[in-house]
Amino acid sequence: MKKFTYPLLIGLMAAALTACGSNDEPKKANDEDKTKAAQTEQRDQKKKMEEMQKKLDKQKVDEKKTVAVVNDKKILGSEYNDILSSSQLQMQQMGQDPTSNEAEKQIKKQTIDTLVGQTLLLQDADKKGYKATDSEIEKDLAETKKQFNDDKKFKAAMKKAGIDLAELKGQIAQNIIYKQYVDKEIAIKEVTDKEIKDYYNQIAKQGSGSGQKPPKLEEIKPQIKKQLEQQKKQQNIGKQVEELKKKANVDVRV
Repeated sequence: MKKFTYPLLIGLMAAALTACGSNDEPKKANDEDKTKAAQTEQRDQKKKMEEMQKKLDKQKVDEKKTVAVVNDKKILGSEYNDILSSSQLQMQQMGQDPTSNEAEKQIKKQTIDTLVGQTLLLQDADKKGYKATDSEIEKDLAETKKQFNDDKKFKAAMKKAGIDLAELKGQIAQNIIYKQYVDKEIAIKEVTDKEIKDYYNQIAKQGSGSGQKPPKLEEIKPQIKKQLEQQKKQQNIGKQVEELKKKANVDVRV
């Protein structure tokens, strides 16, 4: 209803102001100009976003296309497009243009590397007997549902994503197995105080260059330690993937 009553309200107010005198006419005209300018800006912004999305969609592949085969396991375009979209979004959030020629090549390689790496790790996890129990899956499913206000919105989100409950449970099971595998198989060395201090000094130097005063080391030490642990884990995951590749048959088709 607000969509229809709001213009009527504006009309009534304008009539009342006109009856009171003409001194407010310049203000009214100025407000109208501002409104038109805002509407024009919104239209331009929407057009830019639509053009950007068209460019991003061109980077996608046919969902049924086999983009890679890893030890006889086919990786489909639908999986490729999911990772691709995430990479595009991350690049945009960093203020970079994912549609440039260089960025497009980078995203393509990153997407394929991610898919091949995940597949190799999950295959190795399966060989070593890692499993996700029904109770673990149901627990994670319940946590996922909490992100939505009700079951109806949850089902609508699944429909929009193009997956059913069985597929979602399959994805949850893979995530559980992947986490188990990484936690047990990917060892990382303890982050030292020297590494934390060196990282802090690097941040402080960057901050001073932009005129920003960094917080004290003790205030952000836990965050730095966590960040460095994550970096070490990612590096070791990469090393593990490279080792698995040596014994694998990987055929990339994009």
